[in-house]
Amino acid sequence: MSEQKKIAFIGTGVMGSSIVKHLIHANYDVSIYTRTKSKAQSLIELGAKWARTPKEASENADVIFTMVGFPKDVEEVYCNQDGIFQSAKSGSIVIDMTTSEPSLAKKLYELAKEKGISSLDAPVSGGDVGAQNGTLSIMVGGDKEAFEEVLPILQIFGKNIVYQGEAGSGQHTKMCNQILISTNMIGVCEAISYGIKAGLDIEKVFQSISTGAAGSWSLSNLGPRMVKGDLEPGFYIKHFIKDMRIAIDEAERMNLNLPGLKLSKELYNQLLENGFGEKGTQALIKYYVE
Repeated sequence: MSEQKKIAFIGTGVMGSSIVKHLIHANYDVSIYTRTKSKAQSLIELGAKWARTPKEASENADVIFTMVGFPKDVEEVYCNQDGIFQSAKSGSIVIDMTTSEPSLAKKLYELAKEKGISSLDAPVSGGDVGAQNGTLSIMVGGDKEAFEEVLPILQIFGKNIVYQGEAGSGQHTKMCNQILISTNMIGVCEAISYGIKAGLDIEKVFQSISTGAAGSWSLSNLGPRMVKGDLEPGFYIKHFIKDMRIAIDEAERMNLNLPGLKLSKELYNQLLENGFGEKGTQALIKYYVE
């Protein structure tokens, strides 16, 4: 039996921390880095090894995951003087799970290749609930051989894992996902708002509509949070706006007009301006019920 791979994980936020827990529980040797050490204390107590920089975390790792906020953060943790590419060993595999720009995924792929490293773009869907339950959907771009090598690790915290094609394909697929969510969230909020105005018992409304043609993940998982006033993030509004911006930019490059996506971004921008950037995407309900 081959020796178990050593893992580095850069970025232990809302979703990353749950993924790291799954890896630790599967008895992997995990080194972690996040900007604020105190936020990773629970993972350190479980056995994760703290590193002072992405470079330090990656030194002896066979597989290096990144899950940070924005494309500029991705580029920083890979390419700056304390970044992953300064220490990652030849033959290792880097996997960026940040929702980021397809063009950046291709750039990282080429930079990694020059160093004898494999690079995969593997954004995820399923939110904090999927991360906690180990049921994330993972969409992967890059070399298929590298994908097949790390698939057993991805299966520890993901259930629907699909190889999409060459570098950047995972990110393009995630854009399809975010476009669908963006317009669906408007529908969920408007349906709930209508039900409230009509004097209906919203819990009973959910019972009737969630399993039919109108059903969706957002309705079943975020609808109840909206009704309870629970706006805490499974996925930050500020990050969702970033995703929508990427999708709009990519669509424009392809001469594709997406009015539904643009409307959703406008509504979320209003929430951002009103101080809701750190809240979850379900906070869109504030636009309707305030």
